[in-house]
Amino acid sequence: MTDTANEIDPYAALQDKEPGKPPRNQWLDVWDQFKKHKGAVFGGGFLVFITLAVLLGPYLWTVDAQKLDIRNKNVRPIWIAIWDGGAKTLWHRPFGTDNLGRDLLAQMIAGGRASMAVGWTAMLLSLSIGTGVGVAAGYFKRLDGLLMRLTDLFLSLPILPLLLVAVTLFRQPLRANFGPEGGMFILIVVVVGLTSWMQTARIVRGEILALKEREFILAARSIGTTSGAIIRRHLLPNVISPIMVSATLGLAVAIITESALSFLGVGFPSDFPTWGKMLADAVPRMEEYPERVLLPGIAISLTVLGVNYLGDGLRDALDPRIRGR
Repeated sequence: MTDTANEIDPYAALQDKEPGKPPRNQWLDVWDQFKKHKGAVFGGGFLVFITLAVLLGPYLWTVDAQKLDIRNKNVRPIWIAIWDGGAKTLWHRPFGTDNLGRDLLAQMIAGGRASMAVGWTAMLLSLSIGTGVGVAAGYFKRLDGLLMRLTDLFLSLPILPLLLVAVTLFRQPLRANFGPEGGMFILIVVVVGLTSWMQTARIVRGEILALKEREFILAARSIGTTSGAIIRRHLLPNVISPIMVSATLGLAVAIITESALSFLGVGFPSDFPTWGKMLADAVPRMEEYPERVLLPGIAISLTVLGVNYLGDGLRDALDPRIRGR
């Protein structure tokens, strides 16, 4: 007779003796991949720095950016004194002043606030339009042809001349209703947002076309889930990755476009500082005071470069085919 104590339980042999480890969060994998992209880390860090600088700067540097100080006009930055001892410098004006005595550091902060506000708002507008058009074109077959032809039409338009015409036509009515600064802010945001959504729409449409034939979408349809619920619960969460990448690139485009409009003199009023306006004002005396061109130019270049690097890093980190390499 076999001792029951020595019998082997076949089910017990299949059981795991140690408690299983909880599944690893996929966002930790995304962060690990993102950290490997040094340019993306720099870009994200610089974008956070410049955003905090323009938001908190007015509380730390309380000089009025539009205040005129004719007695202290054309003051050079303090670092100029390192190689030019006779240069006119002031410690309480570390970045110097312009030809009207306005503090350049205060103008850089105020100009950065305007440029970043336009960039973020226009990016959100273009992202919303592009995502909506892309989802509608990808999911609803009857709308695909019409929306894609509309997208092709916008892609074929010469953007800069269109921007100039729109600003010329609607500048005065908006200024009369919302004030000089508010009217131009609304106009620039709307114009930039309406002319930069096309790439997002094409990217989202391609993702939706691939996703809507997957098994989990077919299963949702088979149990009677409405189209709106499928889009909200299943499709949009799965296209967040390309939307985030497109958002970073849209931010860079919006900042460049706003700076170009201000440089051409069709942006904000002449007494309202932006980085593009500072560049335009500095050009006539660029050889005599090169720092007035370099300061806003470097700010625009580093911001756009950082945003582009951030977009590259997010694209690599959010792509499961690349993650882990």
